[in-house]
Order: sequence, then C-alpha cells, then structure tokens
Amino acid sequence: MMLRRIALVLGFIGPAKLLVAQTTETQPRDLFYTQVAVAEREPLPYDYVSENDVYWHKRIWRLVDVNEKMNLPFRYEGLDWSKLKPLVSVLRDAALAGELQVYDDDQFRTPLTPEQVRQRGAGFDTIPISDLEGNYIKDTVVERLFNPNLVRAYRIKEDWFFNKKSSQMMVRIMGIAPLYFDEGAQISYPIFWVYYPAARPLLARAEAFNPRNDSQRWSWEDVLEMRLFSSIIIKESNVFDRRIQDYATGIDALRESDRIKADIFNFEHDLWSY
Repeated sequence: MMLRRIALVLGFIGPAKLLVAQTTETQPRDLFYTQVAVAEREPLPYDYVSENDVYWHKRIWRLVDVNEKMNLPFRYEGLDWSKLKPLVSVLRDAALAGELQVYDDDQFRTPLTPEQVRQRGAGFDTIPISDLEGNYIKDTVVERLFNPNLVRAYRIKEDWFFNKKSSQMMVRIMGIAPLYFDEGAQISYPIFWVYYPAARPLLARAEAFNPRNDSQRWSWEDVLEMRLFSSIIIKESNVFDRRIQDYATGIDALRESDRIKADIFNFEHDLWSY
C-alpha cells in the first residue's frame, strides 16, 4: 500500500517538472551566430589636446533630419532586428535607468532627474466622454506614452579646431539633443541634452542599423565619430548668440549654412602654401 502511494506521488511530480521545463525554455536565437562584437566595444580615447595646440576654434550647432535618406538609421523601428533601437531610445532608456546623466540646456548646467526625463514627451490627457446622443457625461484621463517616432530631428553641438601640433582640422562632438515634435502645439523642442564625451561608452556598445552589411554592425559611436549622417548648420558662435533662422529664412538660410561650412574648409586650405 505504501509503495503504491509513493508511485502515485511520483506520477504527479514527474509531469509537473516537465511542465516547468517547457515553460522556462529560453527564447530561440534569431540568428545563426552569436553577436558579441558591438556589445564588447570600448570607445577609442581621444588624443590629448592642450590649449597651446589649438590654433583656431569655432563652435557649431547642426540639425540632423531623420527623414533624410542617409539618416534613416536614426529612426530605425526594429521591425526585423528587435535588439536595435533608435538613438533617442538608447539615450532615454539609459537616462531613465540612471546610467546616463542628461541636462536641460546645451551648456550642461541643469541636470534632469529620471522622473523629469520620463515626463518629457509623455504625460496624461483629459478626454471628455459623451453618450450616443452627444451629451457630456464625464472626463477620463488617458496616459500618453512616449513615442520615439515623434523625434524627427537631432541637434548636435560640436567644436571645430585646427591642431597645430598635428597640422589637422579636427572636430569634437560636445552634445546631442533629440527634438520631439509636439503634435498638439505643432512645434519641436529638445527633450534633453546629452554630454557626448560621457555618453561615448554607452553609444559604443549600442548597435545601429548598417544598411550596407548586416554582419558588420555599426555602433552609434561609429555613426557619430565617422560622420555617417547628413546635417545642416543652424548656428555658429557669434556676438549676438543668434541662430541662422533669426536673420535668414528659406534658401538664404541654406546659403548661410553652406557659407559657414565653406569658411571652415577654406580656413584650413588657406593655411597651406603650394
């Protein structure tokens, strides 16, 4: 009788263990090899530059439009590769997790808390509810989640300088800001500023879509350091602290942007004699 009870108990335990094994099975790998190259990358340290090495310096602000063909990786929606994120999601997720400090201004003076970051581009909307005849009943509150697809542009703050020690014109990115488009107000505004030198280790390990080769993944640091994006200049350092749109519009603004770009190129070119 005792042996029969033990056999009965083991009969119940056996299927239970099998059920647990089936439900805890790991998710199948959606690739024929394990990708570790990007996840293990570290950013290359910049060469040291002293004040005496800087012969000429100009601060520039750029606008990156994600709808341009060259900039489509900035708005990749992860339809085929679930691990990939648009740049704003990489930065915002790290800020919400406390892994990256972000700021409210491009001079990095006002730090934002994770809760403040969470509220940028998200919130709650009050919607009136009516009956079938159109009579007002009550208001209801609906949460508005952050939509990364509404980030349609980025601002980049960078320093161009001529290093007389190496005789090179060089550039260092200082800050990045995602511009969120508010559909209600029909305006775009920076949801936060990221101090780029501090974000380089994070961006070096975050994959970006490479439209040319699926086996050679870019990191976001690759995209930014190798200048794999298209942009227009919207501001240069000036005595009035004005953006180009403050004194030029339309085609004149584009010509002014090209003029600033040409001035940087011509300065380096004019330093050499042939």
